[in-house]
Amino acid sequence: MQIGAPSSWVAQHASLIPVPGPVLDLAAGSGRHTRLFKGLGHRVTAIDRDISRLADLAGDPLVEAIAADLEDGSPWPLAERRFAGIVVTNYLHRPLFPHLAKALLPGGILIYATFGLGQERYGKPRNPDHLLRPGELLAFAETAGLTVRAYRCGEVAEPEPAVVQRMVAERPRA
Repeated sequence: MQIGAPSSWVAQHASLIPVPGPVLDLAAGSGRHTRLFKGLGHRVTAIDRDISRLADLAGDPLVEAIAADLEDGSPWPLAERRFAGIVVTNYLHRPLFPHLAKALLPGGILIYATFGLGQERYGKPRNPDHLLRPGELLAFAETAGLTVRAYRCGEVAEPEPAVVQRMVAERPRA
């Protein structure tokens, strides 16, 4: 199994999440960000529909892998759990936005990066339901009462040409 390198956006902002605060890796895939945050000393909850690519982390005291389909209408699988950091990359399911905001501890950091409209020129995803509208992450942060610490939107060349929106936002402490 090949595990890609962590997103440069995530790696650049990972230090904003205080160690050993718990981190949620949403739609964790192969666990590239789970492994990054585990390596930094965080306890990580990795959630994905298919957790088979996280099998080598089974039994690791710093990693909890949860298999859950986040789009099938089931209740939010993390109930009232809270995290010092939440990481989401290359995944968009808008009904989860309120859950993500609520799951951040005061002072918690959300690192989000996914594809935006215009991505269809470069490849998948092409479905507008899976592409952020211009400023959509900013609007989410405002609605959720999060403070935006960093934001980028537009075309990127690395790791491959794409249109992305990237945001780092913080839940106010009080």
